[in-house]
Amino acid sequence: MDTARRALAVGFGVALLQALMLIAFAWPAANIAPRDLPLAATGPHSEAVSAMLAERSPGVFEITTMADEPAARAAIADREVYGAIVTGGGPPRVLVASGASPAVAQQLTELERQLSSAPAGRVEDVVPGDPDDPRGIAFGAMALPLVMSGIAAGVLVALVIPTVSGRALGLLVFGVLGGLLSMAIIQGWLSVVPGSYLVLSSVAGLVSVTVAGSVVGFGALFGRLGIGLAALTMLLLGNPLSAATSAPELLPQPWGEIGQLLPPGAAASLLRSVAFFDGAAAAGPLIVLSSWCVVALALLGIGALRSRQTGTAAAPAPSQLPVG
Repeated sequence: MDTARRALAVGFGVALLQALMLIAFAWPAANIAPRDLPLAATGPHSEAVSAMLAERSPGVFEITTMADEPAARAAIADREVYGAIVTGGGPPRVLVASGASPAVAQQLTELERQLSSAPAGRVEDVVPGDPDDPRGIAFGAMALPLVMSGIAAGVLVALVIPTVSGRALGLLVFGVLGGLLSMAIIQGWLSVVPGSYLVLSSVAGLVSVTVAGSVVGFGALFGRLGIGLAALTMLLLGNPLSAATSAPELLPQPWGEIGQLLPPGAAASLLRSVAFFDGAAAAGPLIVLSSWCVVALALLGIGALRSRQTGTAAAPAPSQLPVG
C-alpha cells in the first residue's frame, strides 16, 4: 500500500471512529427518560395514585404497593426502588434517594409538584448524596478516568511486558496503587464520596484490574486486534451506557441493562451501593466485575499456552538439528 492509499485509509478509519464515538456518547444522553422506574407507593390512597400514574404516564414507573411507610423506606435503603409516594394525612409526600441517582431524585421531586396542590417541600431525601456533590456531577465524572486509565494500563502491560507472570504482577500493582490513589483524590482531596476509604479503594482497584485485565486478556488471545476490540468495548459501549450520571432505567432499553453487564456500569452501581447504601444490592455488580476478571485471567492463560505451543511446534526436533 503506497503512502496516499495509507493516508486515505487512516483518515477514513479515524473519521468513522469519531462518528461512532459521537453516536455512542450523544445518543444515550439525548434519549434519557424514565422507563419502568421502580417506585413504591404506600398509604390509604396508594392504589389510586398508582392507577393515576399508570394512566397519565404509561411505561414510566413500575410501582410496587408497600404495607406502610417504614416498608417503603426499607425498600429504598435496600435499593429495590428509587423512591416512594406516601399517601394519607394530607397531600402525598415523596421520598427520594439522591444517593442512588440525583437525576431520578430530581424527576421524583417534579412528580411531587404534580401530585400535590400544596407548596413544594413535601419531599424527603432519605438517602442523600454527598453534600459536596449534591448533583452527582463529580461522581459521574469518575467513570471516564477510571475506564481510560484502565485501558491505557492494559495496553501498556500487553505491549511492554512479555510474560504471563509479569503481566499479572503489573495488573496487581496497578489495581492496588490505582485504587488507593484514586480514592485518596476523590474522597480525601475532593471529598465527594462518603464511606470507608479502604472499601472504596478496593472497589476502585477491582474496577482498574477488570478494565486493564480485559484489554490484556483479549490481547493475549487475539493480539493487537483483541487489544483494540477490548478498548473500544470499554470506551464506546461501557462508558456511555454506564449510567454513572443518571440511572440504568433512564437509558433506552435494552441498552441500560446491557450497560450494567459491562465493567463501567457495574463499577458505578457498586460504588453507589458501597458509598451510600452500606453495600445494599452490591452482589450483582460485584459478580459482574469478578466474572470479567476471571474471564480476563483465563484468556491470558489460554493465550500464553497457545504461544508456548506455537513456539514448541516451530522449534526443530533434536534429530533435525545439524550435526557438527
